[in-house]
Amino acid sequence: MKAIRRLTVRPVLPDPLRPLSELARNLRWSWHAETRDLFQSVDPECWAAAGRDPVRLLGTVGPGRLAELAEDRRFLRRLTAAADDLDYYMTGDRWYQAQTAKLPAAVAYFSPEFGITAALPQYSGGLGILAGDHLKAASDLGVPLIGVGLLYRHGYFRQSLSRDGWQQEHYPVLDPNELPLSLLEEPDGTPAQVVLALPGGRELRARIWQAQVGRVPLLLLDSDVEENDLGERGVTDRLYGGGSEHRLLQEMLLGIGGVRAVRTYCRLTGHPAPEVFHTNEGHAGFLGLERIAELCADGLEFDPALEAVRAGTVFTTHTPVPAGIDRFDRELVARHFGPGAELPGIDVERVLRLGMETYPGGEPNLFNMAVMGLRLAQRANGVSLLHGGVSREMFSGLWPGFDADEVPITSVTNGVHAPTWVAPEVLRLGARQIGAQRTEDALTVGGSDRWDAVADIPAEDIWELRRTLREQLVTEVRTRLRASWRQRGAGTAELGWIDGVLDPDVLTIGFARRVPSYKRLTLMLRDRDRLMELLLHPERPVQIVVAGKAHPADDGGKRLVQELVRFADDPRVRHRIVFLPDYGMAMAQKLYPGCDIWLNNPLRPLEACGTSGMKAALNGCLNLSVLDGWWDEWYQPDFGWAIPTADGSGTDADRRDAIEAAALYDLLEQRVAPRFYERGRSGLPDRWIEMVRQTLSLLGPKVLAGRMVREYVDRLYAPAAAAHRAMDADAARDLAAWKARLRAAWHGVSVDHVETSAAPPTAELGTTLGLRVRVRLGDLGPDDVEVQAVSGRVDTEDRITDADTVPLKPSGGPDLEGRWVYEGPLALDRTGPFGYTVRILPAHPRLASAAELGLVALPSQDLVEAAGLLMR
Repeated sequence: MKAIRRLTVRPVLPDPLRPLSELARNLRWSWHAETRDLFQSVDPECWAAAGRDPVRLLGTVGPGRLAELAEDRRFLRRLTAAADDLDYYMTGDRWYQAQTAKLPAAVAYFSPEFGITAALPQYSGGLGILAGDHLKAASDLGVPLIGVGLLYRHGYFRQSLSRDGWQQEHYPVLDPNELPLSLLEEPDGTPAQVVLALPGGRELRARIWQAQVGRVPLLLLDSDVEENDLGERGVTDRLYGGGSEHRLLQEMLLGIGGVRAVRTYCRLTGHPAPEVFHTNEGHAGFLGLERIAELCADGLEFDPALEAVRAGTVFTTHTPVPAGIDRFDRELVARHFGPGAELPGIDVERVLRLGMETYPGGEPNLFNMAVMGLRLAQRANGVSLLHGGVSREMFSGLWPGFDADEVPITSVTNGVHAPTWVAPEVLRLGARQIGAQRTEDALTVGGSDRWDAVADIPAEDIWELRRTLREQLVTEVRTRLRASWRQRGAGTAELGWIDGVLDPDVLTIGFARRVPSYKRLTLMLRDRDRLMELLLHPERPVQIVVAGKAHPADDGGKRLVQELVRFADDPRVRHRIVFLPDYGMAMAQKLYPGCDIWLNNPLRPLEACGTSGMKAALNGCLNLSVLDGWWDEWYQPDFGWAIPTADGSGTDADRRDAIEAAALYDLLEQRVAPRFYERGRSGLPDRWIEMVRQTLSLLGPKVLAGRMVREYVDRLYAPAAAAHRAMDADAARDLAAWKARLRAAWHGVSVDHVETSAAPPTAELGTTLGLRVRVRLGDLGPDDVEVQAVSGRVDTEDRITDADTVPLKPSGGPDLEGRWVYEGPLALDRTGPFGYTVRILPAHPRLASAAELGLVALPSQDLVEAAGLLMR
């Protein structure tokens, strides 16, 4: 019989066990091994059945066992120690509190998904896992972050396979009362809500659930409330589900509703109001509009409010391709704003102008969420050094007249939260070497360039650790593979072969990620005969574990999954290659440590960062990857291999895949497998173990989320907070008026004449030339601009590369024709082809970048031909 109603019955814990409830509700247990061990000891069988989720565990343990534990002195001592440790963690000073700089009182961090733990399935892939690691690292460092997202009642889909290997999606319903969440309540006990206005007089209401991620509160908005109509209740049904209007409503709720949720949370708890708002990808971009509306309601005009909001906003882009950005039809956005809808006090045209693609190559009828994010943020970044360059190129249309490398988008390379992703066995080895506290500090705060203590770990201990982790992965794979085949309809009698799948002494390769086409899941299948030879080599076999989900609407991705599954089903190789469905955090935490090689073969440069290889590296797994994302930045032959890239303009996609697949096979056959199986005098693979050491000691400190968050604090949050504090109403009005005056007068700005003290075709290194420039400033004055000499080497088309800029100083003017004279030195400080030009830029002390307005005056082509200096 089917129940007509479902409810959650919570256990009543005996008084001595009450601290268990607080330990379960704080998600620090997801990365704190001692707390997890405590919960496991409550009831090991229930712990496994509950999916290692303390909240579910406490809901299933019988009263008899609880009464027994309440009398168990040893357990109570461990419980008291765990509760005291959590209290110290929550209240004690950490890295952030020890800084002398004036840092933000609080930072609001918005993301459409958060991967904290498998017990809270609110993530689909790398963006969400990165956001979860950001929150955890902020907690470890003591950064006063408030996370903001949506609570999806179906989460992301669960994946299984049909008998013929086709991906199937399932959407289990999540009950928030069964999750590690609590409702944010008003003083009278009613649930706190945020309300958005919809066209036609309708409303979208959402409750605010709170997850406690260590020291960081995570606010999740849930539209499945009785006051909403059926359509509005479904706004937060699925992550990345539905059509355009559904996605727009999700992003309005995340951005606008999210700011209102933060205000409500701060009002109810006394938490300091955020001085910095950080939007993780464009999905939350509407948060800037809500903050503008707040300031306008306090009497500030739109333009000054825009400047005030920009000062304290940080925008992070994660996509290297325009197709990865949410874009909405202009009319759809217009319908949801203005009179009779949301933010009625703001002119709809002002809203639209923030997101329209009004630049060369853009589609003027589309509203682009990333473009809005960039226009509403004074500081922006990509997520690796290479991705920063790709982003500057991709968005350069917003800053016409500037070279791509001057586009004001910096980069902070992603990191991963080591306590979440490092296997307990690796942690124990570190603790044995340098002590538990030093190990914890090294993995959370970081700060050192090298982990030199790794050099002192005996080679046999490293090799034994690697085999133990590989053996655990083999066990995990067999369990999951058997469950998958049962779901595919196989009977027990058919599955005896699974007991021989994988071998704990064979070189093990891992490949797990989302399955868009650019990640090339099936590149390894390009030459199947050659792959079979690798898998079945009599002396140096390899084995491969593959996992990944295709987007539910991506039939092309599903076909790639099916192609891989069908190959892995072949009886000749199924003991050497497996596909595991339903890739998620729980699987990943076994997969990364257990692999010897982490394979990554995207189309370069379409991988923004690719953090899975970082998680593998922290467990002593070596990377074999295309030079994309973070690997392009930090690769060294000491700790991995680079797959060559065939990205010449004359190479079509099919030929590129063929070339790069052949290079992959060559590396595995000739370099990777021989090194793994090669034995030194001690009987161990000495050269392989040395690469593991180098991976841990040199890569380890770089790939930490603690390093990443410290960079965000120092390079983005602190400057944004300072700009926010300085941008009071008067300063905002002054800056907005100055920008308006500058834009109106810029047509009158020009470079009229350039001359040098000498202009020989060749000159000696170290020579200094005198530059004299006449410029027109129109209605502007010298305080409004900076005149610069830009010099450097030139390429074959006379474009300046690796440019240096030197400000020139006014020496006279205006003359009768309104021209000003600027002068300054030009140092010939490098050999080879050399050139210079002159330009005029806006200048104001409150600009974060001279390119901020996208305005620049350059010499005319006639002037370039008459006065340009090229030295060869």
